[in-house]
Amino acid sequence: MSLLEKIDSPVDLKTLTIQELEQLTQELREAIIDTVNRNGGHLASPLGVVELTVALHCVYEVGVDQLIWDVGHQCYAHKLLTGRRDQFHTLRKEGGVSGYPKIAESECDCFGTGHSSTSISAALGMAIARDRLKQDHHVVAVIGDGAMTGGMAIEALSHAGHAGVDMLVVLNDNEMSISKNTGALARYFNRLIMAGSYKRAKEDVGSFVKALIGNRMTRTIQDLERSVKGFITKGTLFQELGFNYIGPVDGHDLPLLIGCLSSIKDMRGPILFHVRTEKGKGLKEAEEDPQKYHGVKPMAVKRIDCEGEPLPSLTRTGMPHVCTFTEAFAEAMLEAGRDDPRVVGITAAMPTGTGLSHFEKEFPDRFFDVGICEQHAVTFAAGLAIRGMRPVAAIYSTFLQRGYDQLIHDVCIQQLPVIFAIDRAGLVGEDSPTQNGTFDLSFLRSVPNLSVLAPRDALDTQLMLRWALRQPGPVAIRYARSSAPAIGEETGRDVARGEILRHGEDAMFLTTGPVAAACLAAADSLAADGYSVGVADARHVKPLDAGLLSLLADRPIITVEENTLIGGFGSAVLEHFAGINRLDGLHILNLGIPDIFSEQATREEQLARHGLDVRGIAESARAFLRNQVPQAVK
Repeated sequence: MSLLEKIDSPVDLKTLTIQELEQLTQELREAIIDTVNRNGGHLASPLGVVELTVALHCVYEVGVDQLIWDVGHQCYAHKLLTGRRDQFHTLRKEGGVSGYPKIAESECDCFGTGHSSTSISAALGMAIARDRLKQDHHVVAVIGDGAMTGGMAIEALSHAGHAGVDMLVVLNDNEMSISKNTGALARYFNRLIMAGSYKRAKEDVGSFVKALIGNRMTRTIQDLERSVKGFITKGTLFQELGFNYIGPVDGHDLPLLIGCLSSIKDMRGPILFHVRTEKGKGLKEAEEDPQKYHGVKPMAVKRIDCEGEPLPSLTRTGMPHVCTFTEAFAEAMLEAGRDDPRVVGITAAMPTGTGLSHFEKEFPDRFFDVGICEQHAVTFAAGLAIRGMRPVAAIYSTFLQRGYDQLIHDVCIQQLPVIFAIDRAGLVGEDSPTQNGTFDLSFLRSVPNLSVLAPRDALDTQLMLRWALRQPGPVAIRYARSSAPAIGEETGRDVARGEILRHGEDAMFLTTGPVAAACLAAADSLAADGYSVGVADARHVKPLDAGLLSLLADRPIITVEENTLIGGFGSAVLEHFAGINRLDGLHILNLGIPDIFSEQATREEQLARHGLDVRGIAESARAFLRNQVPQAVK
């Protein structure tokens, strides 16, 4: 029996020797690699924090002490150590273990995190609640994988330092973005400052000096101490924010981590413990290319098949039949950059995921990765646009939620020509409810001056970007995390208006985005029952193509969208007909995402769950049409 098979809770770690714990770290890595290689998921990040995870669970009483992971996909080893070992093979599967912390899954997941930069704010709130309720436990936030670049994290550090509560922030620095270890002197100083004799001496000397020469000189000495320590450890920023900074230390040195955390555990006030780790530790491929192995498809270790591969070549007549929307956008950006030197690409720490890494290679001086700072990305784009540039901000749908105020205040009120390329719109599959982009049509449609489009396929994506770059105001183009096969004719397309893809006498599907393909197949199924159902692609969610809608108003309409039904595309269609007093006698069925957060599953399983696959659409339409249209005689 392996050591991991004996670990049913963190309590079981406390009886192991250092040698056994180091063996356990290897077994944890093997379990993570094996499961992720079969199921897909995040790989490099969870491999990098194995020793840190073991050390935290050895020193703290996880489940009583509150441990918050940020970003959440670092938590795989944590899940294996907290009673989910036997279920870990279901990682990211429907009904299985989530790829992120989830409070409904375990008492050891004390706060759910899927987006980044939230942990310190949550930890501070939990620490203050602990003190107000006179409870006795530790609060630890583990922040890493670039999350410290997020503005929210810095805001939380400022507040936590001011509040002065007892809490620990572990900075998992795996990109050398904060500082390098300054060598033996820094290591010595960190050992010294955590020694019990030093802590007692610091307290005793501080009291003595304060009594002897008063507060003013005491502050001078404290300032000198902070300056010297900051010079040695590169922690001046955190010191100034009110944190006692310790580090950096080797995040793969298990005995050192356990020793440091054991000493830190007894220290008072806000502490920042800076740990240096290597993404992908323990897997050669991930160590050599952590970006490629950040998030992978199944069997990626044997067969590299993940984001970052070269794009398929394009023809002049359109996009290839098998590519993703992201790839289509990436190629369209390259063409736009070649045609217009004013075009710039902006991403918030997602150059590969958004496809902009290709634009970066060809136009490095016109590419900007602003870090995990969507708010800044949007206003930065506004600044570029107001001075004549043509910025394209490529941001995932759920991450754009963080830049919503800036989209309204800085872009749309001023009618600036910023293009928002909104990736991962709709259902995204196994990545948990935090990543589903099922709200963007609703929150974007309500903003004045903003045009909102949804391409049905790769060619539409390319043409829409060209169209958007000619517009005088802001445009949002939202597209799915999926393949983008060609739908309809490739020649003669006009993305400035909607298009009827199939004529029908009994009813019309009115679609937005790639669900048009499922509707065409559903129409075939309905034809076997004698129903003549057409399909129209709206293309524009805001403003709607009034001309297209007028052509459809003489028969029942079934709107289909991959967005929440509340305030979405179907609502827009109803509002349009109500606004022109055409609702009387008009029969409309709205299909989309109900008022829920969709749980993890494959994208195909999620679509089926919500009746947005071919079968579900056909069944809903069939039931609707029974009450509207007499069934034709075959």
